Amino acid sequence: MAENKTKATTSSVDAYIEAISDESRRKDCRALAKLMARATKHKPVMWGTAIVGFGSYHYKYDSGREGDSCLVGFSSRKGDISIYLTASFPGREDLLAKLGNHKLAKACLYVRSLSDIDAKVLEQLVAGSAEARGRHATTQERG
Repeated sequence: MAENKTKATTSSVDAYIEAISDESRRKDCRALAKLMARATKHKPVMWGTAIVGFGSYHYKYDSGREGDSCLVGFSSRKGDISIYLTASFPGREDLLAKLGNHKLAKACLYVRSLSDIDAKVLEQLVAGSAEARGRHATTQERG
């Protein structure tokens, strides 16, 4: 079975954020890292080369494929900031309705700028997502 490409690394989260060329996006990513650390009680860790993740959990599919992933995370992409959450937890839909300007895929939230959304609502989404995933979480260094 193929090995997962996206794993926790020892790369610097600060270096990743500082390398973001757009000053406004860099500022948003710093703020997002603080928000996620506060909401999850986990320190940020690079997952692969472009995902800042918080906490970890082990998964195993019926197919036998298994691995580890971050509870929640984000990545600065070309057009948006991708925020990785869990697809479902109680109250998620109500929070999304109050969040502000965003796009949504199954478990990925896309925002252009943090100024487009309500940071308090985002923090609740992050906390709820991490808690829901954390029921199956493994231990990782806490912040």
